[in-house]
Amino acid sequence: MTLQVYGIPNCGTCKKAFQWLERNGVEYDFINTKEQPPTATTIESWVKALGSKPMRNTSGQSYRALGDTKQDWGDAEWTEAFSKDAMLLKRPLFVQDGTAVLVGFSANEAVIREKLGLA
Repeated sequence: MTLQVYGIPNCGTCKKAFQWLERNGVEYDFINTKEQPPTATTIESWVKALGSKPMRNTSGQSYRALGDTKQDWGDAEWTEAFSKDAMLLKRPLFVQDGTAVLVGFSANEAVIREKLGLA
């Protein structure tokens, strides 16, 4: 079982997730999306698994800079936007054995455990 966590090191939500993973003895590989932005193909597979809506980082400057037309975008437009600017991706994003399983870290612990295959 390979767990990859995509995000940025100074993100508060990512730090919270790292602490939880370590407290629970879960091994993971961290991928800094600023230094190693995911490819369009990778992002497309994530969007297929999770949908583009939950993957949107709506609190960032990059999101606000997109303007109002973003409200009408479908998955294809969001995939393109995510691949051009990884800061548009909600963090952290968890990938288990190549499949995106969870984005963000605000669900209750039971949901997080289930999504990560730890239930």
